Amino acid sequence: MFPKSRSSRAERRPPKPLNETSLRDLALYYLGRFASTRAKLVQYLERKLRERGWEGDAPPDLVALADRCAELGYVDDAAYAAMKGGALLRRGYGARRVEQALTAAGVKEPDRGEMRAAGKDQAVSSAMAFARRKRIGAFADQPADPDKRRKQLQAFIRAGHDFALARALVFADSMDQIAGLEEDF
Repeated sequence: MFPKSRSSRAERRPPKPLNETSLRDLALYYLGRFASTRAKLVQYLERKLRERGWEGDAPPDLVALADRCAELGYVDDAAYAAMKGGALLRRGYGARRVEQALTAAGVKEPDRGEMRAAGKDQAVSSAMAFARRKRIGAFADQPADPDKRRKQLQAFIRAGHDFALARALVFADSMDQIAGLEEDF
């Protein structure tokens, strides 16, 4: 109906290609905003390089930049694993799901080991937190029919909990039935 003005039709200029300084600044800005691992930082910088391009002749060494950030204390994979794993456990996710999340974030095996042990120690408390949050078993307002219990059991398994523990919580009708779970698991 109305012709667009010249300024609204103007195409966006492509962003300037990155150089060593702008790449380091991007890394510091990202780490200032988000807790991250070395692998996530490298992935972020690779994405920015794809989007904006590189000004230099030789490709940048992103791993060396991530290692330098780790030396300076801006990136700490072990602290990230403890923070992220603890948050997932408190939200009610099981040890297997925590392990998958940390693996996807690029946390190496030695740093995941502590969270694996914590996940096994907190298995019952995290499963009960999941059941409470989802109103499953003894935490439900009313008893569930068999089909709903099957779906609840599947949700427990997807959340990374042990099958026996999940079954005990899903089929519990009262708090008395789950009172002794700490000793069993």
